[in-house]
Amino acid sequence: MGKLDGRVALITGSGRNIGRATALRLAGEGAHIVVNARSNAQEAESVAREVRDLGVRALPVLADVGKRDQLDRLAEKALSEFGRVDILINNAAIRPHKPLLEQTDADWEEVRGIVLDAGYYLTRALIEPMVKNRYGRILFFCGEGAFTGSGAGRVHISAAKMGLIGMARALASEFAKDNIRVNVVSPGSIATRRDNPEWYHGRAPDASGIPLGRQGTVDEIAATCLFLVSEDGGFITGQTIHVNGGVGYY
Repeated sequence: MGKLDGRVALITGSGRNIGRATALRLAGEGAHIVVNARSNAQEAESVAREVRDLGVRALPVLADVGKRDQLDRLAEKALSEFGRVDILINNAAIRPHKPLLEQTDADWEEVRGIVLDAGYYLTRALIEPMVKNRYGRILFFCGEGAFTGSGAGRVHISAAKMGLIGMARALASEFAKDNIRVNVVSPGSIATRRDNPEWYHGRAPDASGIPLGRQGTVDEIAATCLFLVSEDGGFITGQTIHVNGGVGYY
């Protein structure tokens, strides 16, 4: 018996890194998985195969969550295949650093669309069956930079990420009566594959300033997600869980 036997989980951005690790961790506990990637069909299919190898069902869906029509299609395909989504993990994000005075309206709208709007619209599209079934688990992600305000060029990213925290707290309060729990995971510096090194000004995040002396792993974030969506975290809702090796905030 797994902790999530028979549950259905949709994880955006699950073709690689934290999303992939979380998909496999939840599948290992019995959850069927909707695998989402923006455009890389090979990655999505590969993760779906790994999920199926664990004895559960997988539905790979290509969708750019920053585009409303594709987001709606993602939700429709998940509901058509499984009839419901019990667990929604909003993992997809972009982090294009750019100084405020160089940002265009399009820059702001792209980040907001993928980070904040997608979380809102996807939650709204999938929450009705959760209410009907009196079961739902929703997670958002907010990086530590949004709390510290450190690093030039993060205004649009930090604003969108902190918006997720407000949304999570409001959702947690509104839907607690329906047995729907909503939380935020805030990863610190995690060792992942990064396709846009220019966003980090030639220096990818490392272990600098981390009391534990190392970066975190995607499996550690996945384990935190499992804890929060399973009954192990049954009395936790409306919270932000920092998984950062001991970094503090002011």
